Amino acid sequence: MSSFAAQTKNELARVEAPPCCQRAELSALVRINGTISLHRRSIVLDVSTENAAIARHIFTLIKRLYGVHPEVFVRKKVRLKKNNVYFNRLTADAKRVLLDLKILQEGERLTQTEGIDPELIKSLCCRRSYLRGAFMASGSVNNPDSGSYHLEIVTTYQDHAEAICRLMNRFHLHAKVIERKKGYVIYVKEGDKIGEFLSIIGAHQSLLQFEDVRIMKDMRNSVNRLVNCETANLNKTIQAAMRQIENIRLIDRELGLDQLPARLREIAEVRLKHPEITLTELGQMLPSGKVSKSAVNHRLRKLDEIARQLRRHTEG
Repeated sequence: MSSFAAQTKNELARVEAPPCCQRAELSALVRINGTISLHRRSIVLDVSTENAAIARHIFTLIKRLYGVHPEVFVRKKVRLKKNNVYFNRLTADAKRVLLDLKILQEGERLTQTEGIDPELIKSLCCRRSYLRGAFMASGSVNNPDSGSYHLEIVTTYQDHAEAICRLMNRFHLHAKVIERKKGYVIYVKEGDKIGEFLSIIGAHQSLLQFEDVRIMKDMRNSVNRLVNCETANLNKTIQAAMRQIENIRLIDRELGLDQLPARLREIAEVRLKHPEITLTELGQMLPSGKVSKSAVNHRLRKLDEIARQLRRHTEG
């Protein structure tokens, strides 16, 4: 995970919300990061995360909402980075909590709720909180300094991924879902939509940093485009001037500039003296009086045509 994503999650773990929103947020965290198992015919719930701030946040939410203290323990990953993994475990109260969070539902037997229960996200604030919990659970976002914009949330089940995608698109975020080996990914690739998502979930400090970097990148790109455009125009001007001087020298050598009409002769003489100036500047320096850029261009084209005829005659 990028340092920017970790910073964003640490900020979100400090967001204060009313109880209805805390429930929606915890439901998303448990749905994505929770593992349900049976021990002596009792349900056991483990909610895991590699982020210590989020682990503390999950503990606080369970304690506030349900008046119970989860058992907390830490394990070290065996593979790859060997990061710490923090667990909040519920045993006796697991079933009650899972039913209230609308992750399980009772009927003839306990079943997992499909998608996201509408009751959890009936309010705008709860919809924002559910997305905040989902991002804390398995979200990531590219550092804005990197070459591209990308935000994603990963979840195991297709129905849940599609429900999160629909929820994000209620905020017009242009989110999409793709299947990967270990589950389903909901992603957003537009920079302005990622900024809107950060605002929706309450990551305001991260949003400011994200937008600052975006503005600087846009300015750099604009400057680069202008410089490239100016460079291309300058190159074209230099190449045109070199061609004009080459033509004038050919005319002088083969015909003599004194054989040209007065208007063409003076433009040829000034161009030879000042090979570096623009057509506009050239028009301002003519002895007979100032002329427009288009008039200068017209006279130079006449010289080009004379040079072409001389070349054909020489080649012939």
